[in-house]
Amino acid sequence: MQLPWLDPGDPLPDAALAWGDADPVPGLLAAGGSLDVASLLRAYGSGIFPWFSEGQPILWWSPDPRMVLQTADFRLHRSLRKTLAAFRASPRCEIRFDHSFETVISACSQAPRAGQSGTWILPEMLAAYGELHRAGHAHSIETWIDGALAGGLYCVAIGRAVFGESMFTRRPDASKIALAALVAFCRRHGIAMIDCQQKTSHLASLGAREMPRQRFVSHVAHARREPGPVWRFEPVYWNELLPARSSNPT
Repeated sequence: MQLPWLDPGDPLPDAALAWGDADPVPGLLAAGGSLDVASLLRAYGSGIFPWFSEGQPILWWSPDPRMVLQTADFRLHRSLRKTLAAFRASPRCEIRFDHSFETVISACSQAPRAGQSGTWILPEMLAAYGELHRAGHAHSIETWIDGALAGGLYCVAIGRAVFGESMFTRRPDASKIALAALVAFCRRHGIAMIDCQQKTSHLASLGAREMPRQRFVSHVAHARREPGPVWRFEPVYWNELLPARSSNPT
């Protein structure tokens, strides 16, 4: 099969036209185009995302099935629950949103990945998602301990459609804490699903499951038209995952 080639500004093919299991690379939809903000918003809003390595053109993907995390199904294992409770209780620890987006995405690009010798977060991706962040559609969820960035993740958001991208950690469980904070935030604001793009055993252990692409695209089409939340984390959001702390009597 011949892969569609896009010039900058060309519309992406429908996600349903992505290569299937019988084709050379399942999930691959098109190549070329550009990574400007408008193109990225059209892609994500249609269930499509860019992913390519050094030396390749921009490649656009829409796998079927799609790995997603229903926020109601987030699996809070006992050890992580204890870690979150201690994190919430400590004045040395906090969650920040969008405080150091460029640092987070750069750290994600340098994080070692099992079975990978390089990164797909290339300089052009760093620049593109920086622009998307400044346009209000890319966000960093950051775990801070003792005044230092310990780990985090970044995501894309259009309305109430949220797409997880990548994470990193510098201290044990710091990226998991950031993911838990994103789940708590989403639950508080009525965001039912976080896109995980592709299946990994780590995401599956936290409750992510595969979903047919058609159903995923339908969800995104609806969620992206809903008003988005204010991307700011409040400590009370931990109550979505942990028992509410009783206030001290006065």
